[in-house]
Amino acid sequence: MAVPEGTLNLAILDDYHNLFLPILNSLPQPFLSRLSITAIPDTLPAYNHPSTTAAEKEALISRLRPFHILITMRERTPFPAEVISQLPNLKILFATGAKFDGWGLEEAFNRGIPICAAPGKGRTDGKGTPLTQQKKKGVGAKAHPTTQHVWALILALTRNVAEDDANVKAGGWQTGLATGLQGRTLGIVGLGKIGVAVARVGVLAWGMRVVCWSASLTQEAADRRAEEMGLPVEDEDGEKVFKVVGMEELFRTADVVSVHYTLSERSRRLVGKEQLGWMKKEALFVNTARGPLVDEDALLEVLRKKRIRGAALDVFDVEPLPKSSPWRTEKWDEVGKDGKRMRSRVLLTPHMGFVEEERLKLWYEETVENLERWLNGEEVLHVINSKHSE
Repeated sequence: MAVPEGTLNLAILDDYHNLFLPILNSLPQPFLSRLSITAIPDTLPAYNHPSTTAAEKEALISRLRPFHILITMRERTPFPAEVISQLPNLKILFATGAKFDGWGLEEAFNRGIPICAAPGKGRTDGKGTPLTQQKKKGVGAKAHPTTQHVWALILALTRNVAEDDANVKAGGWQTGLATGLQGRTLGIVGLGKIGVAVARVGVLAWGMRVVCWSASLTQEAADRRAEEMGLPVEDEDGEKVFKVVGMEELFRTADVVSVHYTLSERSRRLVGKEQLGWMKKEALFVNTARGPLVDEDALLEVLRKKRIRGAALDVFDVEPLPKSSPWRTEKWDEVGKDGKRMRSRVLLTPHMGFVEEERLKLWYEETVENLERWLNGEEVLHVINSKHSE
């Protein structure tokens, strides 16, 4: 598609930390002078979410309609076909990250709109930030940033970090007992890139027993992933290091259940009332994958009735969380007359699993390189919908 003449309207969406504008200013002045730039850091409700009203849908389309160029941050604003079809001025969409399930790739392809990803490998011309993470060797280089966040959440729950921090600052001291992880069972729902890295830490750091499940996971595949992460297939007792089990066995036996599944229409509400009901009373539930994988109402009910020890969530059904969300308004730390907590422990973070400064800068630098190529009439890189309909 030829680049239109004249001034081009460009919107930077959902850049909460204002990282992109300084990087965008590295564009040569002749290209910058062609752009009318608008930064829109606040995220509107997703167009295709069941709770989004007609007025909210119209507000989203009205916001996006004037722009020829859109720069996104991951899936904070998703672009299903219904959105793309209502943006007559859109010429190109730069989507930081690499995976965009549920986006209208075919609709964009049919309209000649490239959707360009940013895989996080840096600029191809070597002008960007040095790739310190990419230069690392060994299995550690395969770990996703979310792996660190998962373990930060698990440890914060088991060691009572948030509650004790608040109590010490308020003048108190110890309030409860910590839970050790050594020898416990870690349940991994989805043994992909992140799931396998999380499992590896559990094995090496605390000697945890790992059970795993996904709809298509075989023991042979789990064994292969263990080897790829530098682990033996079996431990000294002849037990599988990554043992594939049924979903029910995983939820019934795990002391910590951590979700790492890919969101699709088939996996939506994968974890619901039945699965949560299988969990042990002292078990912990962690979700850093996608909010809609879990039935939020069912999880809220379990936590309100203290049927499990606690949960840590980095992702939610609607993001950012509405101020009226029960996750914000519930009195999670309330103590009864007997001095005991009335609800499960709940630890919440604002979708921080991937939010590392170096990674975001790499994505934005790749985006600026691609934008420059497009403005210069060159072939753009990392197009994810170029052959979608072929």
